[in-house]
This record gives sequence, structure tokens and C-alpha cells, in this order.
Amino acid sequence: PKFENMKYESGNSVSFDALVEIFPEVELKDMSGLSFTEEKADVAKEDIDNTIKGYLASKAEMKEVEGGALANGQFAVLNFEGEKEDGSRPANMKGEEFLVIDFVGSVDGVEFDGGKGENHSLELGSGQFIPGFEEGMVGMKKDEEKVIELTFPEDYQAQDLQGAKVKFHTKLLEIKEKSFPEMTEEIAKELGFESVSDMEEKTKKNLLDQKQRQSKEKLHQEILETLVKENAFDVPQTLIDQQKNHIQEDVKRNLAQQGFNEQMMDEYFAKWNEDIDGKAVFQVKSGLILDKLGKDFGVEASEEDFTAKLQEIADSSGIPLEQIKGYYTGDAKMKNNLMYAVREEKTFDKIREKVTIK
Repeated sequence: PKFENMKYESGNSVSFDALVEIFPEVELKDMSGLSFTEEKADVAKEDIDNTIKGYLASKAEMKEVEGGALANGQFAVLNFEGEKEDGSRPANMKGEEFLVIDFVGSVDGVEFDGGKGENHSLELGSGQFIPGFEEGMVGMKKDEEKVIELTFPEDYQAQDLQGAKVKFHTKLLEIKEKSFPEMTEEIAKELGFESVSDMEEKTKKNLLDQKQRQSKEKLHQEILETLVKENAFDVPQTLIDQQKNHIQEDVKRNLAQQGFNEQMMDEYFAKWNEDIDGKAVFQVKSGLILDKLGKDFGVEASEEDFTAKLQEIADSSGIPLEQIKGYYTGDAKMKNNLMYAVREEKTFDKIREKVTIK
């Protein structure tokens, strides 16, 4: 509570107003007329082949391609320098993983410590460099030189490079290609499967389960967005502030893993503050709506539901059930969060019975 209008008479009495926030009365409109489309989950043979190809990545060999031009999926060994339109070289033009390069980096014409690099590799089609760079290299031949002119994205993490026009002085030194071995029964068993056919069947099932989850999550998000739009009510600012703090803490952890320092984080939050506010409001409103519907539908999460969910997580992750069980039962907060998620899933099951889903 916030205390206001405090009045105190010595030896006599004290009076004040206590201002408290309360949960809103959430009254929801009839949803029977709402209609949604759920994407059909399907797994193509190409999806299975690409996943199995990933299993073989550790056994793949890099082989030089003689003659021809650079194509998507091949690896380039190259030299490059990046410079702004004004001729100065940006500070962080170090190549990403797989980009094999020689480069000299400088800011406003002045080189900086650690700004030189050699022999970095890039796999074309991986999307690891700034947009347009890989496309600019496709078709180049060994020992060919080329100037690739690009513009950095407006939301690039380095503020001094946002929207900057740059030139990459590039020389292609080598073209390499990954050579994958053929999947055999022996390799399949090394990977923990009974056979190649067992691997293909389980891979297909896992991919299908994953796509079904993604399709369901997308549908549920659309349902929530519609329910929030259709049902207006006031939300306590305290709940919004708390949710915003949760979002910011999650974002901070992710940014820290990407190498962001405090100053970069401050710049990020200053730029995206309005978006984070909107996300917090949406999450609070959708949470209150789901809670209201859960109560209206009489939804509860039981221990049987909890056990079934643990088995589902174990099946989808490949982690032993006992290990999953120890993780969630050993931490009351983790269990409560999972039970809340189970209750939400059961609430969505009830919602699906009320609306039209194509």
C-alpha cells in the first residue's frame, strides 16, 4: 500500500489513507464466434535427410574444390578488408565463425589493438555475416578480387556502424566443400540407434513432434492476441512493472552470453523500452485472461498431469526420466512453474473446444 493524507495528533490519534492496487474484474466476451487456422505439421524427406546429415557433421571432411565458382553451401577461404564510405575502417570487422579471412580494422583511419586477423572461414548460406555479404561472394573464383558494397542494418549492435555504408575489399583464396560419409549401420549404432531404419523412424517422429509443438504454439499465440484485443480491462501497474523486470532479466542474460557490456545493454534497453513495455502489458493481460478461463472451466493441474508432463519432456529431449524428475522435484519453484504451464495447456484444450479451428 501507499500511505497518503497522514494526520497525527500527539497522544490522541492517527489517521491516513491507504492506497492499494487490486486485481481487475476480468469479464470476457463470448468466444464461440472466433475462428482460427492451425498449420498442418508435416515432415518432408529433405527434413529427415538434413537432420541425419547433421548427425554426420563430426565425421565430415573439408575438401578443396578445384575450378568453378563459389556456390551456396561451400566454404570460402578469403582475404577481406571492410571500410566505411568515408574510407575509414570499422572496429569490429572481424570475421564470424567459418569466415576465413585476412583483414585490417581501424576506426576513422586508426587501427586498434587486436584489429588484424588471418585465416577465418565462412560457409555460404549460413547467414553468419551481415546481409548481402555472402550473396556478393557467390560466383567468385579462386584468387579473384572483388569490392562488395553494403550497408549495415539500422539495428546493428555496434551503434557507430548502424546504417553505415561499407566496402569489403575481398580476395577469395580457396573454395572448400564438406564431404559427408555415407550413413551405415555401424555409424547409426555409434550414434545410439539400433539401426539406420530405427534412426530414420525416430528422427521423423521427433521432427513431427517438434513441428506439431511449433504449430500449436503459433495457434495459441494467435488465440491470446485475439482474446487480449477483444477484452479490454485495466491492469495494475505493479504487475506490469514486475513482468517488465522479469523480461529485462531474461534479456540481460541472453545479451551477456552474446558479449554485451553494461553500456551496450543500456543502449539496447533505451532503444527497445517501448517494445518491452508492450510485451509486459500483453503478458500480464494474457495471463489474467488464461487464469480467468482456467477458473471458469474448472481446470486443475494434478500430480498425474505433472508425471505425464515429465515423461513428455523426457521423450522429446532424450534425457532419462529420473534425471528430469530430479530436476523438477528438487526445486519447488521449478515444479510450480511447470504445473502452471500444464494448467495453461489444459486451459487451451478447453478454449479449442469453444472456438472454431480449421
